[in-house]
Amino acid sequence: MSDAIKHECGIAMIRLRKPAQYYIDKYGTAAFASNRLYVLMQKQINRGQDGAGVANVKIDTKPGTRYISRYRSIEPSAVNYIFDKINRKYKKAKKIGGHDALTDGNWLKENTAFTGEVWLGHLRYGTHGENSIETCHPFLKQNNWRSRNLVMAGNFNMTNVEELFDKLVQLGQHPKEKTDTVTVMEKIGHFLDEENQRIFDKYKHQYSNEQITQVIEDELDMARILRRSCRDFDGGYAMAGIVGNGSSFVVRDPSGIRPAYYYADDEVIVVASEKPAIKSAFNIDFNSIKEIQPGHALVINKDGSYDESEIMPAREKMSCSFERIYFSRGTDPNIYQERKNLGKALIPQILKAIDFDLKNTVFSYIPNTAETAFLGMIEGLEDYLAAKRREVFVDGKPHMGDLDELLNFRPRVEKLVSKDVKLRTFITNDDDRDSIVANVYDTTYEVIKSGIDTLVVIDDSIVRGTTLEKSILTTLDKLKPKRIIIVSSAPQIRFPDCYGIDMSKMKEFIAFRAALALLKERKIENTLDQVYESCVAAPYSTENFVKGVYNAFTDDEISAKISEIVTNEDIKAEVQVIYQTVENLHKCCPDHLGDWYFTGNYPTTGGMRVVNKSFVNYMEGKTVRAY
Repeated sequence: MSDAIKHECGIAMIRLRKPAQYYIDKYGTAAFASNRLYVLMQKQINRGQDGAGVANVKIDTKPGTRYISRYRSIEPSAVNYIFDKINRKYKKAKKIGGHDALTDGNWLKENTAFTGEVWLGHLRYGTHGENSIETCHPFLKQNNWRSRNLVMAGNFNMTNVEELFDKLVQLGQHPKEKTDTVTVMEKIGHFLDEENQRIFDKYKHQYSNEQITQVIEDELDMARILRRSCRDFDGGYAMAGIVGNGSSFVVRDPSGIRPAYYYADDEVIVVASEKPAIKSAFNIDFNSIKEIQPGHALVINKDGSYDESEIMPAREKMSCSFERIYFSRGTDPNIYQERKNLGKALIPQILKAIDFDLKNTVFSYIPNTAETAFLGMIEGLEDYLAAKRREVFVDGKPHMGDLDELLNFRPRVEKLVSKDVKLRTFITNDDDRDSIVANVYDTTYEVIKSGIDTLVVIDDSIVRGTTLEKSILTTLDKLKPKRIIIVSSAPQIRFPDCYGIDMSKMKEFIAFRAALALLKERKIENTLDQVYESCVAAPYSTENFVKGVYNAFTDDEISAKISEIVTNEDIKAEVQVIYQTVENLHKCCPDHLGDWYFTGNYPTTGGMRVVNKSFVNYMEGKTVRAY
């Protein structure tokens, strides 16, 4: 999207189900798992570029042997940096153990880090707070008992961190931070400890302590631990963890907000946030990749057996539709088709906006991620023209224009805008900065009929409208078109997200700014006070009071006001902004109905509290996030 926002995170997990020697013999490398994890993470780099981390756990090591290894980085190319360090471990092993060291699986496991059976990778987008190595996943909770160690990474945001923190305090803990990552890990860690103690108490009169350690590792019930841990969570999450004994899990929230997919065969079990990453890393059929169901956890036991267990009762599936519109890679065949359908669904609105004058209209897209929706839009125009030809040549309907022109006409398609990534906007004052921002995008000249043509440019989504206002429209206006129509393949973003996307402040949304302007114009600004009073009077309400800000206006009225706001006084062309309808969004992405940022219909009670608090923050002039 032209308004860049930080979003999501990516997880990747690999569990080897055979001894290390198997992969060396079959694939000719001791780095089979490392290489596959590298591909998994690189293919999900779109999900996080602020940092990365990798952890590895060895199963059944001898006491005194290091069995958990971890690297994290906030370097510009963090994934490459980490795997370069891991590869140096293999080079060092060859230097120490000789040429045959890299072909001896047992020797490598005993003498070299990052040669274990369980791998966990994470890609981070920092949605808030500092970006330091301490904020990078995976996190590690350490203990001298192997089965009490916990490594965790996730793609999640919790809306009830305060409540979770208080529960930890009530349990007698002293958490070092009040963040969702720490509270979640400590919560799961607490019940992991209790599970260890339960099994210990069960067998303490039958075995020695040393023997009980092995019994605990074999009998550890991860599904039970997760059921007890997750019952208080409110948010969107796909959380992955490894216990020190080698057991591992990936658990998904009951509404399926955050994505998680897996593939299993007799060699590996692999999990990732996106299906194409698994496809690329293991060259398997897309149909072999399964989705972890909402409210379920994929639990992989120490012995390599696995099961998908219900952890929380699943609610109505409300997986994030932004994954389909923009976040996930479009190489997923389903996502690719959905994005094309989103572009195609806009055709009736576009034709109406251009008065059906295709002859004097040029179609384009920005940014590159909108290309697939653009292809769908062009397909939709071709379908429209085919239907018109059918009416004339088959049904015999009269046609006023030239028949040869009707037969041969194609929509005018041009690459009009591209981003000049070399431009930077630092070390300058605010006035100068705006001038530079206006030139971040470059354009293709001499393809537009000055004062005659209409430009139709499709975008994935318009969040803040800042880039549109300060850069894109200025760039397009240099071509001297008669009209500029910006088309969003997503509906109007009206409400904050609290499940992992960095959209938490009401005042940043161009749709909210438009509603405020309309309230002022119509002298009904008291609506804001009424909504504010409702939010303050019932802070724990499960009703979204902020919907009242928009109730007096139609979608078209909001869009028209947005068109005015983003059009600065220097723009000569007439500007119109068109948005996808929520109805069409659901038709195009029928299995991914999470639309709270468009409709305000949050899937959890915490989401309702967040939106009301976000509005209160706006009214009170607070610029902090609401969760």
